[in-house]
Amino acid sequence: MTMKMRKTPRFPKWLFLVLLGMTCAAATGTAVWYDLTYNSGRLVYPMDSYAFQPMDIPMIIVVAADVLFFLHLAFLLVRGIIAQREHVAKTGRTRRLSPKFGFLGFLGLFGFAGFWSYGALGDLTPFVFFTFFGFFGFFFEGKMSNILMDERYKENAVRAELKAYRVGFGTVFALLILAGQSGRFKADLVAPVLVAGIALTVALTMFLSEYLLYRYDHDDTAALEEGE
Repeated sequence: MTMKMRKTPRFPKWLFLVLLGMTCAAATGTAVWYDLTYNSGRLVYPMDSYAFQPMDIPMIIVVAADVLFFLHLAFLLVRGIIAQREHVAKTGRTRRLSPKFGFLGFLGLFGFAGFWSYGALGDLTPFVFFTFFGFFGFFFEGKMSNILMDERYKENAVRAELKAYRVGFGTVFALLILAGQSGRFKADLVAPVLVAGIALTVALTMFLSEYLLYRYDHDDTAALEEGE
């Protein structure tokens, strides 16, 4: 008798990227702590000129690893966009995407590190991570993966994008009004509010465009089934 070979489950690529990103974030935090504790914060606080010291090596290695990680993400993103566009053009169907990519939205939690970095270092960069909350929209896009883009779908896509853009534009307008009232608040709060607010607005627009498209299509499908 021949025994069937069991297929070993493949490790999901998206989970590998998430774990790799969390590892880079943890390594960066450790390197910052090391630099502040044992290197007088030379590479954390701004400096006028730089001269290499052996104690700088951990931070340099971690920063290089972070750069390589983001370059890898950029490469995967560009390659994926090209492949999906070719698929859409050839088949007339939506791009193939797993709803599990929605878990990438949890990367937006790193944006809360901006409250610490801005207070301690004056650095607003972590607030940009709030944009990743928009990746929660992949949950809904994945549910509509590889379906035919008929006229109804295209109309719903336009409706969803227009409504998402209107909400995003209204939010940006409200942020500008708030920034214009800076005389009533502390001036040093304007910059973090704008950066964090714009990042959250981008995330909201990304999420709404996918959520509304899924809801419109789902509602139309339910209406057609009831009419039959």
